[in-house]
Amino acid sequence: MKRFNRILLKLSGESLMGEKGYGIDERRLAQYAEQIKEVHAMGVQIGIVIGGGNIFRGLSGAGKGFDRVKGDQMGMLATVINSLALSSALVAAGVKARVLTAIRMEPIGELYTKWKAIEAMQQGEVVIMSAGTGNPYFTTDTGSSLRGIEIEADVMLKGTRVDGIYTADPEKDPTATKFQDITYDEIYNRGLKVMDLTATTMCKENGLPIYVFNMDVYGNLRRVMEGEQIGTLVHN
Repeated sequence: MKRFNRILLKLSGESLMGEKGYGIDERRLAQYAEQIKEVHAMGVQIGIVIGGGNIFRGLSGAGKGFDRVKGDQMGMLATVINSLALSSALVAAGVKARVLTAIRMEPIGELYTKWKAIEAMQQGEVVIMSAGTGNPYFTTDTGSSLRGIEIEADVMLKGTRVDGIYTADPEKDPTATKFQDITYDEIYNRGLKVMDLTATTMCKENGLPIYVFNMDVYGNLRRVMEGEQIGTLVHN
């Protein structure tokens, strides 16, 4: 039994580095494609948004002298590179995939529209939505919130390298405890950084739950879809 019918899967660009210090680890990419294939075989409609931090992060670029708008545009292009790589890995694994871009750049990808994305998912394609929102000053977290709401996803699955949300950073504080579930209001009150504030507020106001889990453990995506409590659910 699948827990959700249509999902927005948010993947971290940094996670694609795997064991490398930069760029794309082909082994990690193939593992992601196999995990997505498992869930696709369950009949789940899948939309994906990937970050670009393994190649270029606009905000950090701005801190090093880049113009913020140009830096963010470079970050958007980095997400397109990652999206093309994941699309290629999915096709190699036997899954139909389509890349849509928030900025017109045919023939690299088709220009995103909600209806194009939904139609493709209904036809059994995995849809990868790249280039963020197409605008500067927005993160890929905000882009994934927007796309999740637009495509009427049941949930945003936020794949990270941590197995959920904790009272503090578990990599820095060994006493940090994990939440099984938490409300958006609790996140605000505790000052927890699940996503940026704009993205979190969009999900709260539009009733899109977020499930945070560790995507880097092989098989976890399927476990989430089968209802195992391996992460943290954020809800109203």
